[in-house]
Amino acid sequence: MNETSYTAPLAVLDTAEGRLVAYLPNVQSCAVPAEVTDLSSAAEWALASGFGAAALSQYGEDVGPLLVLTESAVEALGLPTGMDDRKRLRVPDDHPAVKELDEAGWTLSRAGLGPWTFLFKGRTEVHVAVIPWGAFDEQMRWAVPTDDPGALAYTLGLYAERVVSPVGSTAGCSLALMTAVRPPSRVQFDRGTGRMRRTPVPGSLSVAIDPAPPEAPDEHPLAAERTREESKDPGHVLVEEALAWYREPTEAEAAAPHVVGLDVNVAFLAAASRLTVGLGEAVYTDGPAFDKKIPGAWLVDFSGAELRTKDLTTKQWKRLPDEFPSPFTPDGKRPTGPAWYATPTLAYAAELGIEVRPLAAWLRPDAGGYLDLWHNRLRDAYMDTLADLGITDGMDEDAFLAGMATVKERDPEAVALLSAIKQTAKGGIGKMRERPQGKRPGKHAPWSALKRPTWRPDIRAAVISAARVGAHRKMVKTWNRSGLVPLAVLSDCVVYPSAYPTARAVVPRKDDGTPLPGGWRLGPNPGYVKEEGTRTMEWYREMTAKKANPARFIKEGRDAGREE
Repeated sequence: MNETSYTAPLAVLDTAEGRLVAYLPNVQSCAVPAEVTDLSSAAEWALASGFGAAALSQYGEDVGPLLVLTESAVEALGLPTGMDDRKRLRVPDDHPAVKELDEAGWTLSRAGLGPWTFLFKGRTEVHVAVIPWGAFDEQMRWAVPTDDPGALAYTLGLYAERVVSPVGSTAGCSLALMTAVRPPSRVQFDRGTGRMRRTPVPGSLSVAIDPAPPEAPDEHPLAAERTREESKDPGHVLVEEALAWYREPTEAEAAAPHVVGLDVNVAFLAAASRLTVGLGEAVYTDGPAFDKKIPGAWLVDFSGAELRTKDLTTKQWKRLPDEFPSPFTPDGKRPTGPAWYATPTLAYAAELGIEVRPLAAWLRPDAGGYLDLWHNRLRDAYMDTLADLGITDGMDEDAFLAGMATVKERDPEAVALLSAIKQTAKGGIGKMRERPQGKRPGKHAPWSALKRPTWRPDIRAAVISAARVGAHRKMVKTWNRSGLVPLAVLSDCVVYPSAYPTARAVVPRKDDGTPLPGGWRLGPNPGYVKEEGTRTMEWYREMTAKKANPARFIKEGRDAGREE
């Protein structure tokens, strides 16, 4: 077999003139040896050619090669061009292609031969992504150019270089990145036995642990005794979700001719920066004193709490307008009684001058910045890809707004890569509370995701909590400076009334015109904002009349119909 070596994490296999051709991330291509006629020989060729990626941590392991197969490559390798079992997304175990792999000494993961496949032989592994089987379908959140094998190889190669070698959906890649930068274990010499053994890496998630009872979703075994009413009661379950809220404008606000939407750049990624999360088991305690340094779930009654903030000039406490959404509920309404909250929510309540007196808590004293390295790598990938598109840190606001308005008209591969990076940041947080897929023996039977150390609904809750209260903090800063109160919020989009149809009109500023510290700030950085869209106040009123959240539809081109 060809002994040529390539320094690349992956290759996209296609055919030309009846021969297999490998497209590489460096925009080059090479002929695949004629003896590669099935998947096992393709895997052997990839290993012999040196494809693969280096470990992202000193304690991690190198990643095996990824082969991406187009429809013509699938045919050339004797694989089925379609997948009959769309429910389980796998080729039947009695298919000749599966038998051929077994005879060649390759072992499949439990998922079998499917859109994303893991092949193992000894200590080596090869990943395979099959385009016609749905490896890059919409639910995988890639949006990469699969019709051009060269462009696909280039885009996936950059993703592998800046994020992680692809292993599945962008959400799955996100979890893979968490594990790659913080491996659960490392090999160490044991003096007692005289042998090498694996030990946990400090600061990593090394074993799967149970959630605290209020953190468990309804399908979890710990929720088996939970009644239907309790499953909807924040006094029994932790409901840390993104804010989805809107209201009718006041008479004065309705006189503004425009509404402007601000969109927070990769909001969950920004919220994960320097966030302390639990690493170990949760410990229950009655009536604890609140400590913002300890992650966990706290039971607190904020139903009578008054929202206040300190005036920027006098430093005296003043009450927030009634039109403000509550930072304590996903629907922005005032809490009606005791509810479970993640630590960032309570820390923000203390900032607002509210007395925080927990009734109970499930706390994780073993804590650390588990997401820091994950955040740093994704932040750098995001900023580097924006720079490829001409959007750079430090550019002036007009240039930034103009650049973002036309960014999708530029390099399509860079646009696709940017989308994949954003989906990776968002999807990984969501997958930390992955719900069951398919049939189970019972309503509360365990499912496979629970075996992952990264199945951590408490960490997901902490990130969403930090993102929601972080946005609320900036809303308060904006009101404190300019008197503007948000009209609508949907997760990372905030809508304001405005005299002018531009985001520049609603971001708060100091007297010298520079951005107000702690307020909304225009720019490309995670946590900064861009213009989501501008509409007329008349349009806003039409949306609310339809019971639709205007923040969902303010972006041009979105269907401004009734919300589901």
